[in-house]
Amino acid sequence: MEQKDKDIFEQTTKFNTGIKLYMFQTGTIKTKLKFIKMNQSEEPFEIPVPWFLIKHPKGDVIIDGGMPIEAAIDKHKHWGSVVEAYDPVMKKSEWCRDQIKTVNTNPEDIKYVIQTHLHLDHSGAIGHFPNATHITQRLEYDYAFNPDWFSQPAYIREDFDKPNIRWKFLQGRKTDFYDVHGDGVIKIIFTPGHTPGHQSVLVNLPKTGHMLFTGDACYTEDHWCDKCLPGLVASSSDAAESVSKLRKVAKEHDATVVWGHDPISWKIWKKAPMFYYD
Repeated sequence: MEQKDKDIFEQTTKFNTGIKLYMFQTGTIKTKLKFIKMNQSEEPFEIPVPWFLIKHPKGDVIIDGGMPIEAAIDKHKHWGSVVEAYDPVMKKSEWCRDQIKTVNTNPEDIKYVIQTHLHLDHSGAIGHFPNATHITQRLEYDYAFNPDWFSQPAYIREDFDKPNIRWKFLQGRKTDFYDVHGDGVIKIIFTPGHTPGHQSVLVNLPKTGHMLFTGDACYTEDHWCDKCLPGLVASSSDAAESVSKLRKVAKEHDATVVWGHDPISWKIWKKAPMFYYD
């Protein structure tokens, strides 16, 4: 941790004893290994769809929101032919807006929704929290409305093209390591590759220390170890560079790393609503 970060964190920690991070899941996606690990087999593969809630005295924060409620109500209507490759398995009760109530949080309490990106399995929170500002990269927002042909099925326009949403757009490397609350607790890292405007999140908890949420910049341990690329990337070179960047961040901050969709490592984390990290 840099000295500036240490000073800020020490000054604010005594006021931030209420900070807690909860790990939730909105079901799973049944797919094939090749769609998660590029150029691999047709073997069936099932991945978790996590999302995260940070309780903070300055306002609660959601990182992504998992899958939208529509994936539980009528996945074929909402996702269309995507279901043939990525088949969502989700209960209505697993929607993020309902799950936050299990940890005594109300929709009105959410101040920020951080979107790692705008793909269909990360859009469950958009527009469902009345006081929230949604933080995404300007690149990501613009690309979502006009994606390349190979990425188009991953964006469901109805998820993010909604009225009355307050957006805050970050500007790539110009706003890298953006400090959400200005206290060193939640920082957003620009990690393009999976999508042009993908971002990851570094969280500094009073007791646990740093936790690094890679999002889909790194689906699994294999991606982290440079053994394969994600099954879907906008730029392979950017994707590889972002993983290298995140490994450096993890080392500098002695951070615990949480990969985006790793079915093995996901089992080891303490899950909400019973457990949390502080």
